[in-house]
Amino acid sequence: MGDARNWGATAAERRARYPCDELPFEADDVFFRAIDVAAPPALAFRWLCQLRVAPYSYDWLDNFGRRSPPRLVPGLERLAVGQRIMILFRLADFALGSSLTVDLPSRVGRALMGGIVGSYVVSPAPGGARLVAKVLVRYPRGPYGRLLRAVMPDVDLFMFRKQLVTLRRYMERDAGGSGTE
Repeated sequence: MGDARNWGATAAERRARYPCDELPFEADDVFFRAIDVAAPPALAFRWLCQLRVAPYSYDWLDNFGRRSPPRLVPGLERLAVGQRIMILFRLADFALGSSLTVDLPSRVGRALMGGIVGSYVVSPAPGGARLVAKVLVRYPRGPYGRLLRAVMPDVDLFMFRKQLVTLRRYMERDAGGSGTE
């Protein structure tokens, strides 16, 4: 399967600084997820804003069985720090048109997954846009933390890959590209 800590990110993308690097957070682990999208960066960013209402991964698992909206929901591009993102996360920072940075503020979320902060960054790329996510993880201490350290890279990759592929499909469909619903 390769390295579960990196899916699709280039060496240069892994060396780059991201908005999440500016948050006061000491990470035990770092994951990168990246994908090319045949859609304009503005449309790709607009779809990232959809994360305010759904995770776009395995809805039966991480959206309580509710389907993530298959169409853009008006108004979700109006961002404010503190807004809920993907149910358990909150918007920690953003740059309109280019990045969303999230953290995991809830005690329940941190108890289940440890501390997490991450940034989604959209940039222009040949043929459309490049979407890169950097995730910083701080594992809980003790036996549960050791278990998370062993499984989190693979679980995160399983969920994140589905999220990015789903979002790409909608982005490309809306751009008139190759994505299908």
